Amino acid sequence: MSVLVYTESEQGTFKKVALEVASYAKAVASKIGTTVTAVSINTENTTALANYGVDKVLNITNTELSNFNAKAYASVLQQAAEQENATVVILSSSANSKYISPLLTVGLNAGFVSNVVEVPSSITPFKVKRTVFTNKAFGHTEITSDIKIIGLSNNAFGLVECPASATTEVFSPNLKDSDFNINITAVDKATDTVTIADAEVVVSGGRGLKGPEHWGMIEELASVLGAATACSKPVSDLGWRPHSEHVGQTGKPVASNLYIAIGISGAIQHLAGINASKVKVVVNTDPEAPFFKAADYGIVGDAFEVVPKLIEKLKAFKAQNA
Repeated sequence: MSVLVYTESEQGTFKKVALEVASYAKAVASKIGTTVTAVSINTENTTALANYGVDKVLNITNTELSNFNAKAYASVLQQAAEQENATVVILSSSANSKYISPLLTVGLNAGFVSNVVEVPSSITPFKVKRTVFTNKAFGHTEITSDIKIIGLSNNAFGLVECPASATTEVFSPNLKDSDFNINITAVDKATDTVTIADAEVVVSGGRGLKGPEHWGMIEELASVLGAATACSKPVSDLGWRPHSEHVGQTGKPVASNLYIAIGISGAIQHLAGINASKVKVVVNTDPEAPFFKAADYGIVGDAFEVVPKLIEKLKAFKAQNA
């Protein structure tokens, strides 16, 4: 019996969410009194997982799994869970994991709870805290099935180092042709230094910037903060920025520690996608902009005056504290 965790990777390297779910899995396993087994797919170096409490790594090397395929990946995790007799399976809240979760839930006849933000408050009964109503409230959910699947909300638990002596075992799941009945014709990846999914800080711009030629200050502010850049839906629709940067209910969800919105009015769809961010800062010329009601900090002012001054102050602060 163990807690099984799916550790996502990109080009052979673990993503930040992989280390976060491993940290969370260790906390859950400690509460249950068992060990943590991680599933790693086409990852070059699995030793990093040992720093976050993983006791055993099932390492899969398979060229057919080079590109993400929800059905095939769900089959891999199901077979791993059955082999390890896992009673709890933990995934992140990434787009890929959200595709996997319902398939895995059916395959294991399990109960699934998404957007979980804390370690279970009790094991018997098994209760977890999760965000509901687009992150406007919390719900406490009891999972009564024999196998429990948890989707951990991004940036909810953080990275917690807990060194362990992890063993690595080659795992060769039985994959069928039917697992690959979806053909991948092309893969288009964002080339940003920091991805929106992994970013702790996100700097986002809207139509208030008046055109793509003014995006340099957004990128400069992001660079100073080590942040990812993002945009509102109208901006991506206008072609000012790529759709991979569109955040909101109809774009990518954001659960960063700090979200800075510049020139974004705050449509309900945008707010629904970024509400999970811990601290929200808004810069807008319109004091009646809806975003100010959701913001932790608001600056009523012209972005073309405010942002350059903010960049200047941040650079000076970093220079003094280098």
